[in-house]
Amino acid sequence: MKRTMTIAVALALACAALVAAADKPVTITHWYWADNPKYSATMQQMAADFNATNGKGITVVAQEYPWDGGGYSETLFRAVMGGGGPDTSSFKLTSTPLFSANNLLVNLDTYLASWKDRGLINEALWNTMKTASRTKSVYVMPWNTQVLYVYYRPSLFKRAGVTVPKTYGEFLEAVKKLTMDTNGDGKTDVYGFGMRGFKGGQEPWGSFIWARGGNFEKFDTPQGIQGMQDFVDLFKKGYAPPTAPMDGFNEIIANFKSGKTAMTVHHIGSSAGMIDTFGDDVDAFPFPGDVGRWTSMGDTENVLLRSSKNKDAAFEWLAYLATGKGQETWCTVTGNVPVSKVVAQLPFFQNNRFMKVSIEGAPFAGIFPILDTTTEWINVIWPNTVAAALSGKLSAAEAMRQLQAGLYGK
Repeated sequence: MKRTMTIAVALALACAALVAAADKPVTITHWYWADNPKYSATMQQMAADFNATNGKGITVVAQEYPWDGGGYSETLFRAVMGGGGPDTSSFKLTSTPLFSANNLLVNLDTYLASWKDRGLINEALWNTMKTASRTKSVYVMPWNTQVLYVYYRPSLFKRAGVTVPKTYGEFLEAVKKLTMDTNGDGKTDVYGFGMRGFKGGQEPWGSFIWARGGNFEKFDTPQGIQGMQDFVDLFKKGYAPPTAPMDGFNEIIANFKSGKTAMTVHHIGSSAGMIDTFGDDVDAFPFPGDVGRWTSMGDTENVLLRSSKNKDAAFEWLAYLATGKGQETWCTVTGNVPVSKVVAQLPFFQNNRFMKVSIEGAPFAGIFPILDTTTEWINVIWPNTVAAALSGKLSAAEAMRQLQAGLYGK
């Protein structure tokens, strides 16, 4: 009898110890950058909300570091390589290869396999996370995105007798019809498409390549070459401004706001300025496809560092940011596109026409391959090659072969 009681007491004490261990407070550190003081205050508010509501004794300490033109990623890398750094951090997909190659990120597959909210994030976005690491595993937790779409002027569409295009062919035809001489002086006053031929232009350009059935693994397929030819023809035939080869972000936005172009491509970050300029005479639609479909996705995500000593608790925080209250709070304040299907369906997002179009485009949004050559390809090779193609110095086929060699070396 006494022995039985001793065993029972031992079991009770062991269970109590386990419960105590489970309830033991845990503190994790999260690094982030903020574009302005409002975003910074929002992150601190989110951390406080999580700390008060998680019910698991987890305390998040959110620490802000400057973005510094991308220097944030280098700061994080040096800190973690040196044995320090946070448990979790805000992150850009372009940094994935560097951190993965040095085994600094937690492979999230095991966590995701048992996470009840995994299905709340579109499978296409999980695939993008895998693409970033060039593996079949997920190392980066989705948080929020920006999706490129087409801005247009309803009044100009009405004048040209054009409806919102549903297919790529209809889009190309709309560009032609929207190129107009509005005052009868024999000169084009409105160009159908505000082409971005300079730095950053590879993103809207990519939609042309995919619409024809091309892709970014092999640029010089017949389909990819046809997409490039479409892009070149819009310029050569006068459907885009003559300055297009040197037009970057500022120029395409200025041209659209001045009425010089009827359509241009950017994301929701430009919507407030568009509304200030045009009021209700501005709207948007997802870039249409044909054989294929693609648009560019900008991102800010989160990662769990392998150096974290409290990985389970850290994942709880990442989950809160991805599909919990933190997702709704952050995207509402910043205007970024939610990754959670549930949050995306909230009235705040569905009643915003530009947010709604962003959400419609999210399932086919993606990124360019992240390689050691990508930065130079984007900043130097792509704009120079496309400028040569637009000027007639290179054929579409020659340009695509050069772009293939520039990114992949073959």
